[in-house]
Amino acid sequence: MPFLAAFLLSAFVVFLSTPVIRKIGLRSGLVDAPNSRKVHQRPMVRLGGVAIFTGVLVALLVVWWAGGFGVLNPKDESGVWAVALGGIAFFLIGLADDVFNLSPKTRLILQIAIASLAWQSGVQIDFLTNPASGLIQLPDWFSLPITVIWLVGMANAINWIDGLDGLAAGVSGIAAVVMFWTCLFMGQPAAAIIAAALAGGTLGFLRYNFNPAQIFMGDGGAYFIGFTLAGVGVIGLVKSVTTVAVLLPYVILAVPILDMSAVILDRLRRGKSPFVADKGHLHHRLLNAGLSHRLAVLFIYSLTLWAGSLAMAVAGMPSGLGYAIGATVILSLTSWQVWRTAR
Repeated sequence: MPFLAAFLLSAFVVFLSTPVIRKIGLRSGLVDAPNSRKVHQRPMVRLGGVAIFTGVLVALLVVWWAGGFGVLNPKDESGVWAVALGGIAFFLIGLADDVFNLSPKTRLILQIAIASLAWQSGVQIDFLTNPASGLIQLPDWFSLPITVIWLVGMANAINWIDGLDGLAAGVSGIAAVVMFWTCLFMGQPAAAIIAAALAGGTLGFLRYNFNPAQIFMGDGGAYFIGFTLAGVGVIGLVKSVTTVAVLLPYVILAVPILDMSAVILDRLRRGKSPFVADKGHLHHRLLNAGLSHRLAVLFIYSLTLWAGSLAMAVAGMPSGLGYAIGATVILSLTSWQVWRTAR
């Protein structure tokens, strides 16, 4: 079964390679130093994204070599290749930033260029939903900026949420699992395989990244994960051309989307640049309210799981309502614990 093979192989490669990459990072001095804005108290290797990228890439190559992707029609094939190659490019942009500290302007220009090429290759948001009239087909002049904003925005949203041990990896892993099930339900097996490999890589990385973390994923990992999730959402769900399917990626990834949007609006309201880092993210606010590191992370996990379960229920998946009820119970329990703990 290609889906299980992609998940397990990706997780296995990440599990084996992460300690090796950590040793290389320590020897080369490629570490994330503590400062007033960051939570960690000692220098941490920030190359964990190399392990995630390697695991996902190896898994996809093996599954492809074994014929797991089947025979794709030309339109689907171009989208799959665009997501794969675009993910590689976003990973390299992030890795260059981890090693050489690129300027925000340089990173943004490169990301926009790669996202535009992905759009040209078939990763396109062609429809929006209108509650009154259903789907609205977008002209190319509007589809291009919407798609670029989605791809670049999600890459940076995952990077921005990577502020606590295990947070970005866990949120991304949960989202990838939900994305896998929904793509499979929507009849998009190629996109489901990519999501399965990404889920294996991110969840496997938690062995070394959950609190107390031994290594960080860095910008390379965050950009790769964010772009790949966004790309899979387009080729696996938005391309299904139904009112429900078009909405699903935004529901599944609601937590990082809303966190990023709230931070940008708050910075603009205070007259600050939206690109200047601060401690206004949800995880910072939870820590300031008195929550422990782990409880803050687990609460955001439960929010992500709840949003994903809502997406599965809305999609009409078998047992989708049961998943939503179960996730609501989990969210209620963690919310109760947060209420007890918060100042």
